[in-house]
Formats: sequence, structure tokens, C-alpha cells
Amino acid sequence: MIARIEGILIEKTPTAVVVDVGGVGHELLVSLVTFEGLPDQGKTVILRVRTVVREDAFLLYGFGDAFERSAFDLLIRANRVGPKLAQAILSGLSAETLLRALRDGDAKALRGAPGVGPKMAERMVVELRDGARDLLSQSEGSAAVAGPKGAESGSVDNTQEQLVSALVHLGYPRNQALRVADEAAEEAGEGASIEGLIRVALRRLAP
Repeated sequence: MIARIEGILIEKTPTAVVVDVGGVGHELLVSLVTFEGLPDQGKTVILRVRTVVREDAFLLYGFGDAFERSAFDLLIRANRVGPKLAQAILSGLSAETLLRALRDGDAKALRGAPGVGPKMAERMVVELRDGARDLLSQSEGSAAVAGPKGAESGSVDNTQEQLVSALVHLGYPRNQALRVADEAAEEAGEGASIEGLIRVALRRLAP
């Protein structure tokens, strides 16, 4: 099982990256939060990995730090929460925010993520509260492991399209994705990078 990948970042989109390791390109699915912290293409990147094996696919999920991976592992323990939904939840909520909401029984905060309705949010709190408390306790007194830094700029039209595509892929309705992308572009200003737009969009999507 692959636990960690270090290599050259040769492709990146808001929901997936390709990392070259010894001439082999590995595709990893990532959250918007992890994407925001990626370095420029062509630079070295280190990602924690969780391998998900299905009958029809062998998927790698990448994380900027071990804390986010632990939150992902906790999420997929919940009833009816698969890897794709867990990735979407971690795109709308940081790992720490998610775990605090679970620990504190704040189901309303969880409903800000795509695919999480009132009933699922309540169920997640019941099923994952103890696990979230344990993870937060383990992290107390230690600094969070920061993901790789960097940004790559592009045209506003292209970056807005990337943002809309990413939000739709993660489960947000297209109308909402278009609206948030327009609002993010207006707030971020002309020439904003995709990372800048994602930062604004996440803030607007936060409950």
C-alpha cells in the first residue's frame, strides 16, 4: 500500500494531480484545500497517500499533511460516506474545522459540504464524534504539518472555468458553482490565480 509520494509535480487541476516518480506518473485525487497548497508545476511535491481499491479502479487520494489524511480515514468510516464524498467534504471544510464540528456536535457546520444533508450530518456526528475527539486530542500540543507551498497563475476565464468544474465535480450544483465562481472572481480581482479563486470560494462556501 502506498502511504507517501515524493516526486515532480507535472500536472495539477483543482481535483487531481500527476506526480512523476522515477519516470512513472501517478495520478492522485486531491481536495481543494490540498490543491491550494501545491507548488508550481515542475517542482518537487510530497503528498501523503491513501489507496482505495475498487472492483473497477485503483485510486490514490493525496493529502497535504497527515492530519487531513486522518480526517479522510475517519470520514469513510461513517455510513454512506465513500472516498469521493469524503474528498468533497474536505474541500469545503479544513480537517481541523471538520473534526471540531464533529466533536462539538455541530451538525449545521457539516451541512455546508456538498452531499451532506441534515440527516447525514446528524448521523456523522453520532458515528464519528468519539473518533474526532481522539484525533484532536492527539494533535494538541503539536504543530500541524504544512502542505507544500506555491501558486501558478493563468487567465481569469480559464481559472474560473477550472473552479466551476472542480466545484461541480465535488458535488456542488452547477448554478451554485457558477455563482460562487463569479463572486470569487469579482472579489479576488483581475488576474487572480486559481489558488486565489479557490481560497475565496472556500470562504464563501463555508457554513
